[in-house]
Amino acid sequence: MKMESISAKWNWKHSLLYITLIYAIIFFVDKQILQKLQISHDKIHLKKYPDLPLRFRYDGTFKILQVADMHYGMGKVTRCRDVTATEFKYCSDLNTTRFLKRIIEAEKPDFIAFTGDNIFGSSTTDVAESMIQAFGPAMELGLPWAAVLGNHDQESTMDREELMYFISLMDYSVAQVNPPAEDPSNLAKGGVMEKIDGFGNYDLRVYGPPGSHLANSSILNLFFLDSGDRETVRGVRTYGYIKESQLRWLHRVSEALQGQKQDSNRKVGAQLPGLAFFHIPIPETPQLYYQNIVGQFQEAVACSRVNSGVLQTLVSLGDIKAVFVGHDHTNDFCGNLNGIWFCYGGGIGYHGYGKAGWPRRARIILAEAGKGENGWMEVEMIKTWKRLDDQRLSKIDEQVLWEMCPSR
Repeated sequence: MKMESISAKWNWKHSLLYITLIYAIIFFVDKQILQKLQISHDKIHLKKYPDLPLRFRYDGTFKILQVADMHYGMGKVTRCRDVTATEFKYCSDLNTTRFLKRIIEAEKPDFIAFTGDNIFGSSTTDVAESMIQAFGPAMELGLPWAAVLGNHDQESTMDREELMYFISLMDYSVAQVNPPAEDPSNLAKGGVMEKIDGFGNYDLRVYGPPGSHLANSSILNLFFLDSGDRETVRGVRTYGYIKESQLRWLHRVSEALQGQKQDSNRKVGAQLPGLAFFHIPIPETPQLYYQNIVGQFQEAVACSRVNSGVLQTLVSLGDIKAVFVGHDHTNDFCGNLNGIWFCYGGGIGYHGYGKAGWPRRARIILAEAGKGENGWMEVEMIKTWKRLDDQRLSKIDEQVLWEMCPSR
């Protein structure tokens, strides 16, 4: 009887341990595997789209805010560079965000163009979160915006293609990874599908004021190009540049847009104006040091050693009146090369390098439509100025970039 009692107790304990083990295994499988396979009941986030198409306001204006070189890191833990000693203690990426919000509130832009080095890849371990914070003010206010990449955006866990895909899927973004490589109608005629270099080459069209006879027609064209990051050319390291395939694409798109104008019932005259946005300046930019400029030329131009013919292409197209770049943070000037204005945005980001005592800044671009007897006409003037991150949000260096010549 005693042996049977001992055996019963052992079996009972053994069974209890066995049951506990089984329960632990079931618990682990449920928590670690099955729950991950279940469909989440959390609300799925769908991309929010802005009111499209982009168009001029009722008053015949369209305002663009250019934001260059945010160099966003990880928010409040990312320290500022090149600020005064009194500013440094509490200065972080949040200063960049506050400045951007101040400009948006003051200028009320219709569209924001981010021209590269939006985040500082080497300063973040969470690229997606950094981009959400960097572009946050535009998304919070529901403003349409677009971006190109600089040479620092991809220096973390996402490559350039992944970055552009992410940007294109963000709320209120109208950015594109790349356009179709070739017009389908051209392929039907035996054309060849051509790969376009880079990620972030696309065009956007801005339509006439609502209710006008140009409400269904583009009167201002915006072109975005990927100027790359770094290249090795004949064994020499240099900055990226816009490639021939991109220039061929630009030529096709520009030609098609001008063709649409001629097919419309609008007056025949000067070409519809276009504006281009990319990050790294072209090799001819240093020539502007010896010419009349509006703004400050404070540092050497960090451009590619390769001249791929961007300036010649833009001149030959005739429709692009101004180009807006970033990259060199303490240059904020506009200068004219062969009839085209090349303008720096001036660095806005506090985590990017700057100059202590020289306020961060951003550029505004204003296009104004003309008014005729029958209502709003085509764009007749493009202006620009800058806003400084000082107490008064100072407005400086206002100038006219382009004005339509009156018809004779």
